[in-house]
Amino acid sequence: MPALACVDTAFVPPGYAFSGDSSLPTAGDVFMPASPNSAAASVVDSSCRWSSSLSASLYRIDGWGAPYFVANSSGNISVRPHGSDTMPHQDIDLLKIVKKVTDPKSSGGLGLQLPLIVRFPDVLKNRLECLQSAFDFAIQSQGYDSHYQGVYPVKCNQDRFVVEDIVRFGSPFRFGLEAGSKPEILLAMSCLCKGNPDAFLVCNGFKDAEYISLALLGRKLALNTLIVLEQEEELDLVIDLSQKMNVRPVIGLRAKLRTKHSGHFGSTSGEKGKFGLTTSQIVRVMRKLSQSGMLDCLQLLHFHIGSQIPSTPLLTDGVAEAAQLYCELVRLGANMKVIDIGGGLGIDYDGSKSGESDLSVAYTLEEYAEAVVASIRFVCDRRSVKHPAICSESGRAIVSHHSVLIFEAVSASSNVKPMAHRANPDDIQFLLESEEARANYEDLYAAVMRGDHKSCLLYVDELKQRCVEGFKDGVLSIEQLASVDGLCEWVLKAIGASDPVQTYNINLSLFTSIPDLWGIDQLFPIVPIHKLDQRPGARGILSDLTCDSDGIIDKFIGGETSLPLHEVDNNGGGGGGKYFLGMFLGGAYEEALGGVHNLFGGPSVVRVTQSDGPHSFAVTRAVPGQSSADVLRAMQHEPELLFQTLKHRAEELRHTKGGDDEGGEEEDDDDGDEFNDIANRLDRSFHNMPYLATEPASPSNSLSAAIDNLGFYYCDEDGFDYLSA
Repeated sequence: MPALACVDTAFVPPGYAFSGDSSLPTAGDVFMPASPNSAAASVVDSSCRWSSSLSASLYRIDGWGAPYFVANSSGNISVRPHGSDTMPHQDIDLLKIVKKVTDPKSSGGLGLQLPLIVRFPDVLKNRLECLQSAFDFAIQSQGYDSHYQGVYPVKCNQDRFVVEDIVRFGSPFRFGLEAGSKPEILLAMSCLCKGNPDAFLVCNGFKDAEYISLALLGRKLALNTLIVLEQEEELDLVIDLSQKMNVRPVIGLRAKLRTKHSGHFGSTSGEKGKFGLTTSQIVRVMRKLSQSGMLDCLQLLHFHIGSQIPSTPLLTDGVAEAAQLYCELVRLGANMKVIDIGGGLGIDYDGSKSGESDLSVAYTLEEYAEAVVASIRFVCDRRSVKHPAICSESGRAIVSHHSVLIFEAVSASSNVKPMAHRANPDDIQFLLESEEARANYEDLYAAVMRGDHKSCLLYVDELKQRCVEGFKDGVLSIEQLASVDGLCEWVLKAIGASDPVQTYNINLSLFTSIPDLWGIDQLFPIVPIHKLDQRPGARGILSDLTCDSDGIIDKFIGGETSLPLHEVDNNGGGGGGKYFLGMFLGGAYEEALGGVHNLFGGPSVVRVTQSDGPHSFAVTRAVPGQSSADVLRAMQHEPELLFQTLKHRAEELRHTKGGDDEGGEEEDDDDGDEFNDIANRLDRSFHNMPYLATEPASPSNSLSAAIDNLGFYYCDEDGFDYLSA
């Protein structure tokens, strides 16, 4: 990333006091900072101009964010809900959404607490349309004789409104769903009842009799369900149950291809992949279907090269191999109609347009579709096989962009501060009292004066170790140890070796909201959603709320180990106000995988659509984040029982206290008020979110108010209508 500031690299920062000659200084001469406002303490060259466009370059927004996210002229992140077709007046300012959502109801807001997920169904619609358009163009331009008909794998994000939106937006082009478990097939069947009757319901995953029965029931309900065999043994269940239920199934099979790609996401494919049939198993399945008089039921071939396919050459190889297998199934008498290329359509998380990592892809949607269509057409034409319908299970590419996670940096701390501790001459006099200590100090002083970085680091380390041992032995006081630490910090700063990175404490659980970052080192773009017209004056890593040392983000896109950020005043964000950060491209998997580490529940969620109103957006739905009671209940605790237990303890102590006192009615009234206060505080704590409250607790956060908050907000043309749960 570009350099953030002009840094003073002088070996001895202004403010150090030296004796003026080459003789060994006295204790009073030891690196004493004269002022906290020295030039060396300044990180930012304030004369440098800054702009939103420079921030866009710094954070690579134009790379990973196009065409949906931009840095606007106000210094905030704007969402372009219709992608490239968004008109200037349709841009949605994220900071305005945060203000609308978090402002108190008395001020016209929704009174929700961060962290917050903001969903943009308009972006979801645009992603679907772009994917369909890319395949339609490739099919038309290459003279392909069939069509594209995709499905969305609900495992990526099973949220009701996400799935329902996809079915609704995809209905004009028969877009369907993919399920991998019994709950998923139930929700998919229900949603597709309102979709296009020709839309596919692809049934993947391990299957038992109940799963297969559900898929067969789907056909009885006039849904276009396809049972994909992942294991050879599943065929016996399909044959048996279809006969018992008097349903003619449509069967697909998943093949284990030889083609796979390297990296984490490629490990799910290839001959040793978790799912799929080998060539010998496929031959046996064909024979069994033929013997059962059901060869005509086999209509689909499915394969999966691996998620986040990095390049089109790899894609072409895999699709060509699958197309050959498809043609072989046709030759063996199967009634083949569909080739399902699985997932793998990647997105560019870091804006690098590179095919060399798991964080990016070296192709566009159009290039992806062109490669798929060309590979299938070439093989089928050569084998004189009718072109199949093309299906893909693109989840990541459809839902990643439509969701933004917004959270607050509530404070920041640094291991190196200009005036962390001003050394007291009396406290460091011991450095000159013994011959060994005097020699060590003389070496350190001489190394600083000649600018010998390597020796300075060595001597600082030795000095620290020796003093820590002295402290452990009771020889040094805490004041002396602190003065030595301050001395060492100034030495490191003088030679430019201090670590300027601050730790920003964020009001978020990494394990709940960004589990892939912890689990598989998946990186997401993280950017301030405002102040982009101001030059960031610090670099930081992010530390979450959990009591876990892994709850820290110290890797960022672009290979960075820290993030350029604005200063936080530790009393309400940067520049005297709140400081909001956004994590982007996290709409796939993160919500589905998140847990309740430290019992931090899910964030608040709002749906925002583009509107022609004064703010260019409308919040169409808002749901408060999980309360402490919600997450306790999820772990089999009974919040009501916990509350009653604590309330009973308070009442017992009240009576015990009353028995010891000789006070009259006035003392009883005081005790009663105290008891009610305890009960009310406990009540609020159970029904508030587990995250930090950056505003003072409101009396409205009571049990009755919390029950009210379980309702939803809907917005129509007239404004907000509040509906109780």
